[in-house]
Amino acid sequence: MAQSEWTRIFQIAASNNLRDPWHLEFDDNIDPNQPNVGWKQYIRNTSAWFQCTQCRRKWPSNRVMVLFHMNLMNGQGVVKVRPVRQNCKSCPAAPMEMPSVDPENLTILLDVLIEKIRIKCYHEDLGQSNKPFTSLDVKSPHEPSHCEACLKGICDNTANNGFKKNF
Repeated sequence: MAQSEWTRIFQIAASNNLRDPWHLEFDDNIDPNQPNVGWKQYIRNTSAWFQCTQCRRKWPSNRVMVLFHMNLMNGQGVVKVRPVRQNCKSCPAAPMEMPSVDPENLTILLDVLIEKIRIKCYHEDLGQSNKPFTSLDVKSPHEPSHCEACLKGICDNTANNGFKKNF
């Protein structure tokens, strides 16, 4: 799904659920477990499709990590997002490809992000929620050597109902 769609869905959810203005920006330079001082982190697993830009091969994955760093300062909130990429196992030296998250899973992903903002930035007690993503029919096993999240040590190689570390 295009970045503009992520931003549109986030803005709707933020305006309905957060008391300050927030905006979402994509940032390929944020690193897991290294948010800037004053920033909070959230890592979430979802499912998505990938397509190789070299051979056009498509593959589904239920282990697509999305990294969020968030900060609320002076009444203005910022979320930096980095969907973690995978590359094609069929092409030598294939580039890492961005995931395409379907609208239903993107809405779940961003709704849970809003909850995490409320908990981490506004210190609200929302209790536990469980909003699992819709899994895709994946025929082949996860391949850590083709997963950027595995290479960065943040991929979850066990089924856990759609949740990853709730930092």
